[in-house]
Amino acid sequence: MKISETHSFDLTPAEAISLQEALRARVRLSGDIGDVSLVAGADASYTKGSDEIHAVVVALRYPDLTVVEQVSASAETPFPYIPGLLTFREGPALIEAFRRLRSEPEVVFFDGQGIAHPRGLGIASHMGILLDRPAVGVAKNLLVGTAAEPGAGRGSTSPVVRDGETIGMAVRTKAKTRPVYVSVGHRIALSAAVGLVLATARGYRLPEPTRQAHLFANAVRREGSGKGRQTTLPSGGG
Repeated sequence: MKISETHSFDLTPAEAISLQEALRARVRLSGDIGDVSLVAGADASYTKGSDEIHAVVVALRYPDLTVVEQVSASAETPFPYIPGLLTFREGPALIEAFRRLRSEPEVVFFDGQGIAHPRGLGIASHMGILLDRPAVGVAKNLLVGTAAEPGAGRGSTSPVVRDGETIGMAVRTKAKTRPVYVSVGHRIALSAAVGLVLATARGYRLPEPTRQAHLFANAVRREGSGKGRQTTLPSGGG
């Protein structure tokens, strides 16, 4: 994938917060995603006891969700773990992984927040701006806002609300399993983001794009890949 815009990640936490506040104005909360034939999931895993990050992107054909490509990039990061500033820790490795991706997914799912974030710019929104394509945040926990427990059945939803504004949706992707928290990253409406999360959830709590990315990130970490890799799978299966 070509990434035409990026910025320095060598920032102090205060500088990072200032940049988030400036970028927030560029987030688009709607957009026509058109016909979707390829989706991707992005995630990162950390080597225990170090600052080495293994970032991955997995591309899947839609709607059958066959994995067609998976790439990784590993890097040391000097940026500390600070809630709300995840992109500044994982961003450089993620950008390198996306640059290695030959596929051109129409929508990218991130394991993290979109606008359901203290400054309205979680990793899905931040990376969505840099990638300039529709992005969806799929988080396992709330960072800001509150949501009532959705119904027990698959497909049940409940708004995530902050200061009277709906900033996301708690979504039950599997019956009697804890919900995930979906928020707009960039260039997609919340209703479309929720619809895609449900359409790509196939019997697990996590939708397949982020589930496959999570599995691959852990595999890369276990292998200790310092340079990253690219794998293009046969189009007929994978």
